[in-house]
Amino acid sequence: MAILEILKLPDLRLKEASQEVVHFDDELRAFIADLEDTRLDGPAAVGIAAPQVGRFQRIVIMDCSTTRKPVPNHGYLVLINPRVTQWDGFEVGREGCLSVPHHTGEVIRATKIHLEASDPHGEPLAFDMEGYEARVAQHEIDHLDGMLFVDRVVSRHTDLFKRKVYKKSGEEILTDAAARKSQVA
Repeated sequence: MAILEILKLPDLRLKEASQEVVHFDDELRAFIADLEDTRLDGPAAVGIAAPQVGRFQRIVIMDCSTTRKPVPNHGYLVLINPRVTQWDGFEVGREGCLSVPHHTGEVIRATKIHLEASDPHGEPLAFDMEGYEARVAQHEIDHLDGMLFVDRVVSRHTDLFKRKVYKKSGEEILTDAAARKSQVA
């Protein structure tokens, strides 16, 4: 397993749309394992998408099972070629991102979604999601379409916030605890 380099804004590759996965093979599953290792190596990220590590395929990993956000949720998910087929309601919420490590922002998202995808073996999946889990899924799917949360803030002047950081032994550490815990990749 490997920790992959995370692309960060202003890297223009983050604006690239991803292609559908067509081969559900051992190479795909090995990449997914590396992607998960990369997610776990980050600062409390609940999700990560393949384009964030420079692979432009429609692959998302998310895990809302350990967050303090309300349940129900579906726990750890690997979603291949995910798409939202229905949505309802909207809510403003704070988001962060591994690819935009120094900012958080207020973003409007649907409160309920129906999501369809495949698992790493190509088997179909379908989920009804709401609340925080729906927000995470929408955030990650945006990465597949070349969008970041900063593209969705209503006003960069009033809805984008710089994270507070300090240095400890040469390592930059985020001090916005709420943003760290709710960080969406």
